[in-house]
Amino acid sequence: MIFDEGLQPERTALAWRRSALTLLVGSLAGARLLAPQLGVFALVLGVVGCGAGAWTYLAARTRSRRVTARLLSDGHLGEGPHAGVLAATAGYCMLLGVFALVFAVDHGLRGILTSR
Repeated sequence: MIFDEGLQPERTALAWRRSALTLLVGSLAGARLLAPQLGVFALVLGVVGCGAGAWTYLAARTRSRRVTARLLSDGHLGEGPHAGVLAATAGYCMLLGVFALVFAVDHGLRGILTSR
């Protein structure tokens, strides 16, 4: 089977770029908004998030180039793609979600308790 150099690889690469950019911008916004409540911990989360976004972008770009080159050379992907980037990105986003949930519940409970 000959590899069709269509738009599918480009769409996949663009999706990874959007995910990395979202992670980067979300980390910066979260650090900015949570700084008054969390202090230095918000800055640490922001820096780690920016690093994770940059790492995701670079790893996805490298993987995309490797997969495209492999498909163009013989038309087959060969061994299965590595899921490390996806797993690390999903894990970091899940961790941020848990922190956001804990913060929202704590902030909501404090608001309810102090209004009485």
